[in-house]
Amino acid sequence: MHIIVLGAGVTGISTAWYLRQAGHEVTVIDRQPAAGLETSFANGGQISVSHAEPWANPGAPLKVLKWLMREDAPLLFRLRADAAQWRWGLQFLRECTPGRTAHNIRNIVSLGLYSRAKLRALRRDLGLDYDQRTQGILHFYTSEAEYEAAQEPARIMREQGCELDMKTPDECVAIEPALAQCRAQIVGGSMTPSDESGDAHKFTQALAARCAAAGVRFRYDTRILGLEREGGAISRVITANADGVVSRLAADRFVLCMGSFSRALARDLGVSLNIYPAKGYSVTLPVIAPQHSYQVSLTDDEYKLVFSRLGDRLRIAGTAELNGYDTALNLVRCEAIVRRTRELFPQMTDGQGAQFWTGLRPATPSNLPYIGQSAVANLYLNTGHGTLGWTHACGSAAALADLVDGRRPELDYAFTAATQQSALMQPKFAA
Repeated sequence: MHIIVLGAGVTGISTAWYLRQAGHEVTVIDRQPAAGLETSFANGGQISVSHAEPWANPGAPLKVLKWLMREDAPLLFRLRADAAQWRWGLQFLRECTPGRTAHNIRNIVSLGLYSRAKLRALRRDLGLDYDQRTQGILHFYTSEAEYEAAQEPARIMREQGCELDMKTPDECVAIEPALAQCRAQIVGGSMTPSDESGDAHKFTQALAARCAAAGVRFRYDTRILGLEREGGAISRVITANADGVVSRLAADRFVLCMGSFSRALARDLGVSLNIYPAKGYSVTLPVIAPQHSYQVSLTDDEYKLVFSRLGDRLRIAGTAELNGYDTALNLVRCEAIVRRTRELFPQMTDGQGAQFWTGLRPATPSNLPYIGQSAVANLYLNTGHGTLGWTHACGSAAALADLVDGRRPELDYAFTAATQQSALMQPKFAA
């Protein structure tokens, strides 16, 4: 079959790879001049199966209220006259029950374990290099209440097969000596030794090159204007190149991998996806004090920040701002990340040379991405990965390729299917 993949981020490129390996003719379309230049460009860098507790959890509503007026809040709802934002927010509240949280954790862990295994196989088979580190991820807590609240999610993750061990403050410092700079603040931690980190942008571009060598065709600098339907199926995608020349490209199947922009394109086809952009920030700093810089990837629970070492660069990322499709840098939020980094690691950086970036994460209320068939017969979905697009990219793509070919994927996950969809789609309970 000829399959067109809409979007060339880490999810779209991974999807193109697995579809091509399954023997399909594949074309990738993206408005950028190369792969991985939007949300995949400068994310936190973690392959984090352990980052499985969704934003929507029993403790979230009170936190959101507390953070509502704080410009530097880890999760900031900037309320707007936007029906999509309010629908998303109401569903978010429904996902905060203990039962829904446990269900979502199980799905997120299942997809994460599968995806990490697929990434490792790709790295081994293709010899990919993307500043990867395989030293695990250490999640540290500076609040006793948050550390205690983490025990039950950790138990559920372990039941699902996630290797996760709770640690004392001294054990945290033993794992990552750079934490000695903030030892007095740490009340405990958790370690997932099998988790990894790496540069998603470098990975995406390296895999795109392998896709091209394998015969995948790319149409960069090409805007997607819409999809034409004939009967109950899509017949063509309408595009415009950099010169404004409009084309109509036919295919047998189409896969939607456009992140936060998936919702608008799907809506025109009568498919409602509950995806809303969660604007995230990252700061990249040069390593100026190697002896005081972290080596192990870290997660700061209190400020919802992740820290990754990418060669001679330090990447710190986090926070989420629900404010529509605005991509302007907010210096208050940027500087809050640098300030927290200097509080934790005063000997590591002076904040000079910071490179700021922001991107729109395609968030669903449950944190579960849409993977599978849509209500339109030949339109498939691989979108809505939120903060875990890098973690889940390879597994989502491999599973999607199976679904396109009518095979059952090798994991238990709440895949979307045309028979499950309602007016406002949500990933359903796994079988």
